[in-house]
Amino acid sequence: MPIDSDGAAAARVGKPSRFSGTLLDILDRVSYMRVDPSVIDDPIYRLRYRAYTREGFMDHNPQEICIDDLDATANGMSFGIYIDGQLVSSIRLHHLTQACPHSPSMKVFPDVLGPMLDQGMSFIDPSRFTADHEASLAYPALPFLTLRMAAMASVHFGADRCLALVRPEHGAFYKRVFGSEPLGEARSYPGLHFPVALFAASVEAIRSRVAERFPFFLSTPAERQQLFTQKLEKAGNLHVPASARQAYEAALDAYAQV
Repeated sequence: MPIDSDGAAAARVGKPSRFSGTLLDILDRVSYMRVDPSVIDDPIYRLRYRAYTREGFMDHNPQEICIDDLDATANGMSFGIYIDGQLVSSIRLHHLTQACPHSPSMKVFPDVLGPMLDQGMSFIDPSRFTADHEASLAYPALPFLTLRMAAMASVHFGADRCLALVRPEHGAFYKRVFGSEPLGEARSYPGLHFPVALFAASVEAIRSRVAERFPFFLSTPAERQQLFTQKLEKAGNLHVPASARQAYEAALDAYAQV
């Protein structure tokens, strides 16, 4: 059985750390669901609204939802993250290419990303990362469970870099976990009450160094296929179980046979 680079990296580690083992246990209870952008009353938009207004990051509105023009772009996709069937967090991803240059980071840093797109590079641009307040207290590692979506998309779409358009003080987290480096200083983002800076991580680093340290970022091709290529319907969207443990154990078995 062949091993892809991220699987080989994880296999070299052997037994996961206590932290990674805990995340693998939680991921056994996690599922992801892609959101139909035409259903504007989807729970993730209310989750975004509650999270942003609670922190004072956006103004109140009578609909009590947070949705914008980038939610419906052809290269965008939003997901809810569920533990035991309960919505705990959400994230939006854009596959940013020269043919489809629409994403939050492109809105703020076109002068930085535009020339890179012109050179043929592509990016995964995560945004609207929000969490249920009580769930974030119950599961301190919730950011890892949520950002696993970005790692999976980076591999699935063969992107060159995974971006992080975040508050400047959050840059240290992305540097520590993903090896992200700054691409641009803090700027304003329309509708938000805080500045954002741009960071980027090499997808090769995500597939190797990150997978070696954090094997819960691993996934099977089947999981990625279901999440990123499924047909959207207005009802009955598919809950896709996390495959991290399956991918990790498959990598260990395959590596042992090499």
